[in-house]
Amino acid sequence: MSNNAEQAAAILRARGAVAPVDFAVLLGFGLGGFSETPTGGVSVDYAELPGFSPADEPGVTGRVSIGAVEGANVMMLHGQAHFYGAGDPTCMLTPLETAKTLGAKYLLIFATAGSSRADLYPGNLMMVTDHIALFGLNPLIGLAGHDNVFSLHDAYDARLQRRIKRAAAAAGAPIQEGVFLWTTGPTFPTPSEARAARQMGADAIGFGVAPEIIVARALGLRAAAVVAASHSSTGLQASEPPSLAEIQKNALSALVPMRRLLRAFMKTADTF
Repeated sequence: MSNNAEQAAAILRARGAVAPVDFAVLLGFGLGGFSETPTGGVSVDYAELPGFSPADEPGVTGRVSIGAVEGANVMMLHGQAHFYGAGDPTCMLTPLETAKTLGAKYLLIFATAGSSRADLYPGNLMMVTDHIALFGLNPLIGLAGHDNVFSLHDAYDARLQRRIKRAAAAAGAPIQEGVFLWTTGPTFPTPSEARAARQMGADAIGFGVAPEIIVARALGLRAAAVVAASHSSTGLQASEPPSLAEIQKNALSALVPMRRLLRAFMKTADTF
């Protein structure tokens, strides 16, 4: 692990974080209103941790919270840096290395995304089963000290996906499944890009998820992701272009089922 990750882990331990961490949970783009915070733990702003890039979503202050969620010891990453803000697809490397250093074996990502499918409406949840990332910006390019050549056939862990589906059923949180296409942002796709994404098989389009999944797999973390549809991509169902205000408004409707899903997931036994 990097020196930054070791130092960040030491700071979190000194502030009262208890290791090992069972799960790392990343709250990505559009989820600034996700208020779920582990109990009985510690919360530290990204600005106080070496190598943690600031969250670049307007109105979001990045912070790490470590504590209990339904009996599991969870490290929550509230907010994230994205390629469009940091100019570096590895901008979430240190936070994920820190989670690994503290003992995490699993990463669960929550984020928002534009829908490119007719039956995925704003506020609906979608479990990501695979992704498309064809921009030549793989976060492992030039990254020393890691085994960077490996297959991504199991990027989204099948056991975690089964657990998510059981948790969604238990929580009464309907969830669909689909493919996520990563775009660099910060602009939303053009109508032609959205239509091309749909023709490639993408069900949702967003600014994160894929780089973090790739980094997690390089670190040996089993990973899964759930996105909430925040708008319909222009050129498909939408009659008006999306805006950040619309995304944040629609994301609010998904926060309650997302919180229920997270809590049910932590209570669902890992038995297969």
